[in-house]
Amino acid sequence: MIITTTEQVEGKKVKKTTGMAKGSTIRAKHIGRDIMAGLRGIVGGEITEYTKMMAEAREEAIRRMIEDAEKQGANAVIGVRFGTSMVMQNAAEVLAYGTGVVLE
Repeated sequence: MIITTTEQVEGKKVKKTTGMAKGSTIRAKHIGRDIMAGLRGIVGGEITEYTKMMAEAREEAIRRMIEDAEKQGANAVIGVRFGTSMVMQNAAEVLAYGTGVVLE
């Protein structure tokens, strides 16, 4: 599966568009992470616990987007983007989406 943020893949031609491919996950804060984040908020610096949590969430969203694209018969997803939104206090959604295509 080819995944790209560009609208085309060099050396490949889009034979068919299968539709929007998407995947998402919702992650909630963890009390242990909140304590460490609070301490880092006082002294400053990167909140590595949340950085790791969001990286894991992006990877899960990508995996689910790929599954969606494969169900549509795509062999690539072009124009990939990410979105995030707060769905409730202490929980955020990470969404990965793009256009599922069949490349020649």
